[in-house]
Amino acid sequence: MIQRLFIIVCFLPLNLASLPLVINTWRFEDAAGTAWKALEKGGSVLDAVERGCAYCELVQCDGSVGFGGSPDERGETTLDAMIMNGDTMEVGAVADLRRVKNAVGVARAVMEHTEHTFMVGESATIFAQNMGFTSEDLSTNKSIAIFSQWLQQNCQPNYRKNVSPDPSESCGPYKPKAKQWMPKHPRGNFDPRSHDTIGMVVIGRQGQVAAATSTNGATHKIPGRVGDSPVAGAGAYADSTVGGAAATGDGDIMMRFLPSFLAVELMRNGAQPTDACRRAINRIKKYYPDFFGAVICANTAGDYGAACNKRPGFSQFPFMVVNPFTNTPELHTVNCF
Repeated sequence: MIQRLFIIVCFLPLNLASLPLVINTWRFEDAAGTAWKALEKGGSVLDAVERGCAYCELVQCDGSVGFGGSPDERGETTLDAMIMNGDTMEVGAVADLRRVKNAVGVARAVMEHTEHTFMVGESATIFAQNMGFTSEDLSTNKSIAIFSQWLQQNCQPNYRKNVSPDPSESCGPYKPKAKQWMPKHPRGNFDPRSHDTIGMVVIGRQGQVAAATSTNGATHKIPGRVGDSPVAGAGAYADSTVGGAAATGDGDIMMRFLPSFLAVELMRNGAQPTDACRRAINRIKKYYPDFFGAVICANTAGDYGAACNKRPGFSQFPFMVVNPFTNTPELHTVNCF
């Protein structure tokens, strides 16, 4: 079958109202197709959302997902992921995962083989190894080169503030300095070209909802940093009585507002997906007008939409949708506001 790619610029809410449905952030067409194929073969919505995100982990989607991307201040690539079952409200999540490529698979193992929700760091890696996941180096020649160039540029940019030596001019080690005045809404160092994550929502034919995320985080992050992606309600959220949502962008800011949870609650109260996404973005814009980010939303009727914050270099946001009308991934682009 010939695969077709449609580009649609969205000025109005999208209301195709059909199930099942796969929707994910960015131009990750094959990830959407992988999730769809899992459904076609009789897999559950959890199977579909896991396999869609795992595909991106395997092929290193845009370098922002999976191994070999976004080295931290020590040059190490670490992974964050989560998965959520909208039928049971169970969540599995991992962060700062090392030496294991299939982060979303480990997140599902946390959900299905423990009473916990969130595991982090070296202990999460040990758990993954005990569950049968392969341990291997997550660095590549590309990630090593990115780290080496960063060191040569005096560790610019970085995520430090109020420290000495001056983080805008020098590498560490850093020590805290006397508190000084800072702008109320600092722009930060998050690069929109680092897409930050894949977020995916899958809704089954009977309205079952699952959501998942996977990312290697922000390039040059401080070791131990965890962004929004693996946090339920921030990176993604699923509720089979309503729908699901997923976010992407500057996770350090976005996680403070739980935009995915907010969008789902807005849909619960009657908002259409596009409006719910816009209102979730607006909540953040009130405090951080220049932040980089977007949210995708879908309800159990099969309606879907997205919204993003307009800023220099980021005026449109692409996302993928698969539905029975086309049976293939379609690229949609929403104008930011």
